[in-house]
Amino acid sequence: MRFLIPVLASVFIGLGSAGAQEASLPRGEAMRAWPAADYDPLIPPLERIVGHGFGEEITGHRDALAYLRALEAAAPDRVRVQSIGRSWQGRELVLAIITSPANMARLEVIQESMQRLGDPRITSSAEAERLIADLPAPVWLAYSVHGDEISPTDAALYTAYHLLAARGDERTARMLEETIVIINPLQNPDGRERFIASTLSARGLAPSDDPYSAERDQPWPGGRVNHYLFDLNRDWFAQAQPETRAHTRAMLDWLPVVVADIHEMDTDATYFFPPAAPPTNPYQTPVQMQLREMVGRTMASWFDRFGIDYYTREVFDLFYPGYGDGWPSYFGAAAMTYEQGSVRGLVARRSNGERLVFADTVWNQSVSSLATIETVASDRLAWLRAFYAYHQSAIASGREAEGGRYVLLPTQPQQAAADRLARLLAAQRVEVSLAGSAFSACGARYSEGSYVIDLAQPASRFARVLLDRHVPIEEDFMAEQERLRALGLPDEIYDITAWSLPLMHNVTVNRCRTATQEGLTRLDPHAEVRGRVTNVTARTAFIVPWGDRNAIRFLTGALANGLGVRSAEEGFEVGGQAFPGGSLVVPVAGNPPDLSARLQALAEATGVIVTGVDDSWVTRGPNFGSFRTPHLRRPRIALVWDQPTNPNGAGSARFVLEQRFGAAVTPVRGESLGAGDLTRFDVIILPDGGGYEDVLGAGLAQPLSNWVSRGGVLIALGGAVRYLANPEMGLSDLRLEDAAREAPAENVSEREGGDADDPTVTGTRIEDEEAYRAMIAPQDPPPDHIAGALVEAIVEPDHWLTAGAAERVYVLYQGDAIYAPLRQEQGVNLVRYANPETVAASGAIWPENQAQLAFKPFMTVQEQGEGRIIAFTADPTTRALMEGLEILFANAVFRAPARSPVD
Repeated sequence: MRFLIPVLASVFIGLGSAGAQEASLPRGEAMRAWPAADYDPLIPPLERIVGHGFGEEITGHRDALAYLRALEAAAPDRVRVQSIGRSWQGRELVLAIITSPANMARLEVIQESMQRLGDPRITSSAEAERLIADLPAPVWLAYSVHGDEISPTDAALYTAYHLLAARGDERTARMLEETIVIINPLQNPDGRERFIASTLSARGLAPSDDPYSAERDQPWPGGRVNHYLFDLNRDWFAQAQPETRAHTRAMLDWLPVVVADIHEMDTDATYFFPPAAPPTNPYQTPVQMQLREMVGRTMASWFDRFGIDYYTREVFDLFYPGYGDGWPSYFGAAAMTYEQGSVRGLVARRSNGERLVFADTVWNQSVSSLATIETVASDRLAWLRAFYAYHQSAIASGREAEGGRYVLLPTQPQQAAADRLARLLAAQRVEVSLAGSAFSACGARYSEGSYVIDLAQPASRFARVLLDRHVPIEEDFMAEQERLRALGLPDEIYDITAWSLPLMHNVTVNRCRTATQEGLTRLDPHAEVRGRVTNVTARTAFIVPWGDRNAIRFLTGALANGLGVRSAEEGFEVGGQAFPGGSLVVPVAGNPPDLSARLQALAEATGVIVTGVDDSWVTRGPNFGSFRTPHLRRPRIALVWDQPTNPNGAGSARFVLEQRFGAAVTPVRGESLGAGDLTRFDVIILPDGGGYEDVLGAGLAQPLSNWVSRGGVLIALGGAVRYLANPEMGLSDLRLEDAAREAPAENVSEREGGDADDPTVTGTRIEDEEAYRAMIAPQDPPPDHIAGALVEAIVEPDHWLTAGAAERVYVLYQGDAIYAPLRQEQGVNLVRYANPETVAASGAIWPENQAQLAFKPFMTVQEQGEGRIIAFTADPTTRALMEGLEILFANAVFRAPARSPVD
């Protein structure tokens, strides 16, 4: 196959990706010239539309869309640009669909046929063969999920141009006939525009290749992340971000047979494509691995021809289902990651002295894109048959699933979380049914409103990979990691190893081999969930049970509406009905005359059930007027922003507060926190991050301490707890632990004497390998690093800061931070990890960490004067995954200030 790429003009002077203007910022080099170029002049090259050629400049979002629409105008019979959504900042998200005129004329029929091919329950093998004979295979190319990975989007534009403009190339024509090429040119436009702004603002007389050049050294938070600073390549099944939801909805409409998620990596790296590194998720199939290797072999042949360096089977694995090469795999695609060493600008100098230019990275990404299409086009029938067979085997394996064919979600105290879990699955092609009446299964009784998932369905593997408590990692891989650990080397685990949605949502899920098929209705994930008010004419008060996100959103809405709200710190009974601790009490007295109408609107918006009561006689628990039922007030919340926070940590904390809770937040840059009057805020949150000592330092520790003493609530999340625990800051009695050590080896004499400056040390005798390893081990090391595992934690039930929380919760533990418990005179360990036998709930956790983590604190509180310091030793907002921890975080933010005096 000949990839025909135009002979482009050499470097010319002009403005960057914001569009062609009269300016003199320099551009980069043009893409390399190729022989036998023959392009249709009626198809506009990039320069004609936006003012720069392919690879000469980083193309921005607006120009990228303008170019794709220019291609659509030039060849409407072969390309269609489809809008699929908007980013947080309002930028349009699009697909470019490219195929032959004959295929374009029947796109809707092709989509519907792929849906039928993806469900063997309604499509027999004979019918599947009839469909396959006439179907082009959908090929999905997704570019630049990380905004500072810049070459993929420009490669998307060139790939589209080549497919439409190349003449006399039989293979290109065959691609259009045999496939539907679906291009998502830019998954993260907000991050890309942030990066482009930073690099253009720093560019000088010529693009600099220096590694420390400001045009390549991104200011916080960098362009990688979206508006809420999420890594979108970790959000595929969580579906927290609009960019992800738009992309996955469109992909499920098409069900492609192959997905390439096209990235960049460190400048010194070459190019990565499959096969992937171990470990591989056990729910990936051997056929999918073979298909990936087919693509890899095609790419290798073209990379060899063009002299492009590459590597395979290292670093990038296929274990986590939330990647862009993971999630699509569970719907029948052979999904893959491609990674190009990044210029992060227009030119870069590698550590070995090599010069890397942007145009070359765009070219490499274009080669891989076209090679992917070619692989499918050359054997379309095999790809479509494999897609159909995947879904056949998914149904069959679900029917015989270990533990039972049926997944049952009973009605439960955390019902709102169970509802959200069911809708989350249903929105991603999992068939979830709602029971219209009570039924029995496996010796248990299930109420009306329970959910039933029959795993004998096309999305069986996707449901199981997310609902299983534990997904095992290959034993050989883990043995190798233990070997590396013993040598003091880092492990090769790329990302978190646990993501069980029932644990993360703190939802009860059961398995059974049989279940009722009567009275079930298919759950509509988009059906509106509306709350209501009972006894709207109540004379005394209205009550909302506490314990889930719906109640949190009701509280923030009520406070924003100026309503008076109290909250019982313990469970109580009134009017013969029991309410859990933390329940909200909205008195009629003191609130506006239209209170019931306002509450009805809030209930409908948040999904809560509001119960009206006609008297305040409480038969158990605190009365409405008790000091244990304090008034809640709308807190003024400051969130430390910029350095020293981890962008992902700061973004997820802000997202949970604003989008999940509906709370107003003021982001304050770390360097500016001490510049003003801290009493403007009731709550200050230190998100996950490192280096707080360098930015806030001891100079701000004392003002923070004084502010807390006057009633402030200081909350630290994850890595920020290290700042509190630093004795030099004087903010907390928490202390980090070193790794727990075994007794010294008996077969090595103790090393004695010898100051660090002495020329000699006392001699020793080392008897064996074990003694040698013990002697060279670092002194006072931290615990070994954990990539990400779910651990069980026990909640202290009698403290007001845990009101509404479940007795057990699950924490996503990452890193190496383990803290000693507070003593009773120091504070309260509100939530602590479980005992050594049960603390490891899911994922890979080293035995030594498991033993040391047991009984250590996850959430603590220390009182100081009129205020409080609350620490979450692991971030409860990570990736917005941990719904089961939201009530604890909300208690810290909204309940703690109620105990402080009003200014």
